[in-house]
Amino acid sequence: MPSFKVRDLDIAVTFRDVVLLPGYTSVEPREVDLATKVTKRRELSVPIVSSPMDTVTEAEMAIAMARLGGLGVLHRNCTVDEQVEMARTVKRAESFIIRDVVTLTPDQTVGDALKIMEAKSISGLPVVDSEGRLVGIITRRDVAFAEDLSAKVAEVMTKKVITVGEDITVEEAKRIMRKHKIEKLPVVDEKGFLKGLITMKDLVSRERFPNASRDEQGRLLVAAAISPFDLERAKRLDRWVDILVMDVAHFHNENCMSAAAKLLKEVSAEVI
Repeated sequence: MPSFKVRDLDIAVTFRDVVLLPGYTSVEPREVDLATKVTKRRELSVPIVSSPMDTVTEAEMAIAMARLGGLGVLHRNCTVDEQVEMARTVKRAESFIIRDVVTLTPDQTVGDALKIMEAKSISGLPVVDSEGRLVGIITRRDVAFAEDLSAKVAEVMTKKVITVGEDITVEEAKRIMRKHKIEKLPVVDEKGFLKGLITMKDLVSRERFPNASRDEQGRLLVAAAISPFDLERAKRLDRWVDILVMDVAHFHNENCMSAAAKLLKEVSAEVI
């Protein structure tokens, strides 16, 4: 093969040397649809995916990406527990009906309630009995000026709670919360067992970010980077993420492809 030298070129240009002149068009920018499928089942309003680097994508970035219609890929430069917690944080950030509800029991203390609210960054907790039936709700308003942190939750909680069934719609939930001036709406079955929680914060967010990337339950989409050889990490993440991303430099390697084929049979999340 003959050697090649830049000086042999007739012309050489860089990006700064080229100007693209706009042509006539009848298309308005706001009319352009950028929606695209990131997998066979998942569609993004904005075709942007954030890098799975520890300096780029953790829970905060993944939440922001999904709200704006893109997708965040959580990095794997951490323990499995840390990556799972990041994914869980994204899924809990927004939802029409929160299914993974943090609860208290009547015999726990006000101090317990405050610690959980602080640790989980939540403002209210449903109170359930030993069998899981809803018996009340406690909010920051109930404990804001509490002097006795050893007082039982049963003493300060709101016992008459407005509840709804699992067939509730978004519009019905909004109407009920406006009517009763409440920010938390527990979802129960016909026997009173707690099945979920609707919050005003989540409903407001749905209106603020109409093009957000969401799953079937209204939760934000999230992906996580994994090695094709780390099956245990994949299984742990599978409960929380929608997409698993093979984070490997040489995926065309036979061993990588074989490991990925085995992994596909063990998880329900889509894999790219």
